[in-house]
Amino acid sequence: MLGSCSHTQPHTLAMHTLSANAFLYALVVLIWGTTWLALKWQLGLVPIALSIAYRFALAGTVLMLWLAWKRQIVWPRGKAAVWVGAQGLCLFCLNFVCFLQASQTLASGLVAVVFSSATLWNAALSWLIHGRRLAPHVLAGGALGLMGLVALFWPEIQTGQGNWAGLAWALGGTLCFSCGNMLSAALQQQGLKPAQTNAWGMWVGTCILLGYATWAGMPWSYDTSWRYTGALLYLAIPGSVIGFTAYLTLVGRMGPEKAAYSTVLFPVVALNVSAWAEGYRWSALSLTGLALVMLGNVLVFRKAATPAPTTPPAPRPTA
Repeated sequence: MLGSCSHTQPHTLAMHTLSANAFLYALVVLIWGTTWLALKWQLGLVPIALSIAYRFALAGTVLMLWLAWKRQIVWPRGKAAVWVGAQGLCLFCLNFVCFLQASQTLASGLVAVVFSSATLWNAALSWLIHGRRLAPHVLAGGALGLMGLVALFWPEIQTGQGNWAGLAWALGGTLCFSCGNMLSAALQQQGLKPAQTNAWGMWVGTCILLGYATWAGMPWSYDTSWRYTGALLYLAIPGSVIGFTAYLTLVGRMGPEKAAYSTVLFPVVALNVSAWAEGYRWSALSLTGLALVMLGNVLVFRKAATPAPTTPPAPRPTA
């Protein structure tokens, strides 16, 4: 009876962990899949740098208030403080600047496809920095996911007027995003929670963006329309506070390469939102792309086969 309980408890714990990971994964995909429309509503009267700064100033403040209420505010010190600052620079500043620059010369579908390469960037950086082996099924799943996204966005890619500079900006933004993942994983290994590092990182990104806006002489303005304010609140609270915390929690639980596969799936959600809000039409090619993305998802999460342990033969009784 005791042996049965000892086997049941690890199984129950594993199922609980799997359910929690699945919930966080679905949350990231659904939230980040719907932020593209909100981002579009941010474009207009307010300079891009200021819109991003408003978003992360609000999100960072909300996180800090929540941490203060939970009495979990931690002052990063030493190497951790440097890493938190670097995470804020990568995740809450540079990557958004790069992608917005890329969007000026590349079709948005092509930018989304490039961003989806975060799966492979994370795997490569994990190999370079942490020495993690590049599992063949992870690479194969990421490749299938990228093929699927190319099919999904092929009509837009064909009509894009991009250039090499725009592609370089998009790749730079993806690399910044992946570097932020690596920094978050390292900080979590030191015992810091994603909410704690995100709060400080968002304020770091905000200060950098505000400093740049001041140096560049951008006009300080705010759009009082309900659409801009609603988009700002959605991007700050669900999109940043909840989305980034859930995603970076997955990075700590599952590893950066598997967590980053959400960046391959959320454009599919964005397409469905676009079909509802902007009249996007599905086609045979786009459905084929969706099938490839889902197949890639299965491959990425498939565990590598491990050889069964061998049981040594029982000793023969002696006379």
